[in-house]
Amino acid sequence: MLSLIISALVALSLASASIASQFNPGTTVFFSIAGFVGTFFLVGFLVRKKMSTAQGALQESMEAGQRRIQRKVQQFQNKPGGNIKQMQRQIETDQKAMLKQGLELTKGLDPFRKWSLLMGRQIATMRLQFHYQLKEFDKADEILASCGFLRGPMMMEPMAVAMRMARCYKNDDLAGAKKVFKRKMMWFRGDRGTLLYGLMSWIYVQVGEPDEARRVLLKAKEATGVDTFIQNWEHLTNDSVKSFSNAGLGDQWYSLYLENPPAVKQQRMRGNGRNPRGF
Repeated sequence: MLSLIISALVALSLASASIASQFNPGTTVFFSIAGFVGTFFLVGFLVRKKMSTAQGALQESMEAGQRRIQRKVQQFQNKPGGNIKQMQRQIETDQKAMLKQGLELTKGLDPFRKWSLLMGRQIATMRLQFHYQLKEFDKADEILASCGFLRGPMMMEPMAVAMRMARCYKNDDLAGAKKVFKRKMMWFRGDRGTLLYGLMSWIYVQVGEPDEARRVLLKAKEATGVDTFIQNWEHLTNDSVKSFSNAGLGDQWYSLYLENPPAVKQQRMRGNGRNPRGF
């Protein structure tokens, strides 16, 4: 916003100076436009340069956290017979710490709100995802409640849209979930709409509308060709609602926290503890 104001002031100053110097109208307009455009891009460049430092710190923090978690998983996999539940708890603790740190680092972007019309929305989008992944759903709902023209999180990615639909469902707002789905699906062609098709069909099944779920799945399997949708459509067509499952959508589906992933079974070693072959 400030970049527009500064650019407008520069353009106005150049126009006034040109008029005072008795330049012809064409020259006055040229200098005014050139001043506005030049100032806007110059200010934007300087702001982006400073902003990239804060964004880089956030990205590096998340990547470092992911690397730490991956190392622990690899170490666990290299030691057969470990306690899986204990490892899962440790990973969840590390993920929570990583997300909290990322959420804290978004504060470094706040000073740039006044320089860009979209920066506030970008920050809201990041915070929505962090709060959701931390299961701080009340705070996620507060951010979603601020949605409006040039306000609130940007619904440009399927995951952000899915989070909004999931919160509508959890807050008993079926109409809201349907509205978001209908409005946003036109922007997600092909397999980009996979998560949203899966979520909307699941919601219809949960509220006792399998026919509507089947209608969504018919479009989904034609648009994406995903096996999960084909199987679920067949289950509903054969009145086997209990067989409906979105497990085939993987981690993206479970990251919405609507269902729990299947428990990992503890593998037991054969033989004694010294030699895996039992000798």
